[in-house]
Amino acid sequence: MMQNIILTKDNKQINGTVHLTGSKSECNRALIIEALSNGKVHVENISDAADTVLLAGILRSAVGSGQMAVGVEADSLLTTNNPPLTTVDIGPAGTAMRFLTAYFAIQDNEVTLTGSQRMKERPIGILVDALRELGAHIDYEEKEGFPPIKLKGSFEQQTSKISIKGNISSQYITALLLIAARLPFGLELHIEGELTSRPYVEMTLVMLETANIKHNWHDNVITISNQEFATTSLHIEPDWSAASYWYAIAALADKAELFLTDLTPYSLQGDSVITEIMANFGITSQFKDGGVQLTKEAKPLSRKIFDLKECPDLAQTVIVVCAALDHEATFTGLETLKIKETDRILALQTELAKMGVKLIEKGQVYKLDCSEKFIPEKMFINTYHDHRMAMAFAPLALIVPQLEFENGPVVDKSYPAFWTDLAKQGFNVQEIEA
Repeated sequence: MMQNIILTKDNKQINGTVHLTGSKSECNRALIIEALSNGKVHVENISDAADTVLLAGILRSAVGSGQMAVGVEADSLLTTNNPPLTTVDIGPAGTAMRFLTAYFAIQDNEVTLTGSQRMKERPIGILVDALRELGAHIDYEEKEGFPPIKLKGSFEQQTSKISIKGNISSQYITALLLIAARLPFGLELHIEGELTSRPYVEMTLVMLETANIKHNWHDNVITISNQEFATTSLHIEPDWSAASYWYAIAALADKAELFLTDLTPYSLQGDSVITEIMANFGITSQFKDGGVQLTKEAKPLSRKIFDLKECPDLAQTVIVVCAALDHEATFTGLETLKIKETDRILALQTELAKMGVKLIEKGQVYKLDCSEKFIPEKMFINTYHDHRMAMAFAPLALIVPQLEFENGPVVDKSYPAFWTDLAKQGFNVQEIEA
C-alpha cells in the first residue's frame, strides 16, 4: 500500500537545527568523475538521496576488479570481477539517465539503459545525437528520441567539435563535459544560444578542475583536452536545494530561528541563490559556527519579477511561497520545468487551484493571480511522483490547518529524512495507508 502523509503544525513558529544530506547535484557528478578516474578520485560525504544511492550502485557494478568501489568509503575495495552489466534500470532518476548515457557510451560493454514510464517520456535525443556525432553507437529500443536506449560499445571518436543548444537541460552539457577528458581527441563544445542553468555547468567544471581536469571557456565554447585525473578527494557540501524548503518554512512562519549545518557562502550549487531570493521575504542568512542561521524579520514585499533560469529547481518553492503570501509575482526562466519528473508547470497550476490561486502562462512568462485565493481547512496534495512537489508544498502547513500528501516516500529521491526533520522541528507528521 502507498503511504500518504498528514501534516499539521500547531503554531506558526520554528526554532531549531537541521542537518542536511549531501548535495545530490554535486554527488552525482562526483560519482561519475570517480568512476572515470580509475580509482584516483574519492568522494566524501556522499548523499543518501535515492537517486545517488542508485547511481553509486550502478557504477560500483560497472567498475573493474581491484578498483575502488564507487560510492563507498576508502577502505572498502572490490576484490572480485563483476559480470558485465547488460540492462540498467534507473527508475525515475533523470540525472542518472543523462550522465550514464554519456558514461556507458565510451565503455566497451553493450548496455541497455531504461527507466520508469515517466523516464520513457523524458527526451534524450539531443544528448544521443551529440554522442553519435562523437562516435558512439546508440540505438533507441522503443520511441525515437526517448529511453530506453542501447549503447553498443566500441566507441571510436570521429570528431572533437560538437554543438548543442544552451536552452535545454544543462544535464546534457554536463554529461558531455564529464567524459571529455577521457575522449582521445578531447572535446570542443559549442553552446548555441543562451545557456540555461549556467551554475550547474560551472559546478561541473569546478569539480573537474579539483580532479586536475583543465578547461578553457571562451565565449560560447568550452574546450577540454584528453588528460589524466589526479589523486584527490571531492567533498560534497550539504544540499542547498534541500535547504530551500527550510527557507520557505521560515518565510511562512510568524517567527523563525533556524540553523542549517555545514552550509557555506562559497557554494558550487546554483540553488544557494535561495539566500538572496528569500531576503525578499524577510529571511536573513548569517553564516557562522559552521553553518547558516536563518532569521525571520518583518519586511514588506516588493520584488515582483523572479528570473529562475539559473535555478529552476527552486521554482516550485518560490512560487508556492508567493502564493501563500498573496504576492502576485511574475516568473521567467521556467522553460525546462515541463520535462522534469512531471510537467511541473501543470502540476503547480493544478495544486495551487485547490486554494483558488492561478498560475497564468503567457508565452515564457508566468504570473500568479491570488485574487480568488482562500484557505481551505484541509488540502490534498498530489505529488505526481515528483519529490519537489511534496517538499515545496509542505511549508503550507503553516497556512493550511491540515495537508495530506499523496505518496510521502517520494521525497526519498533527494531528501529521505525530510518528514523526519519536519517532525523534529515541531510539525505533526502522520503516516497513513492510502
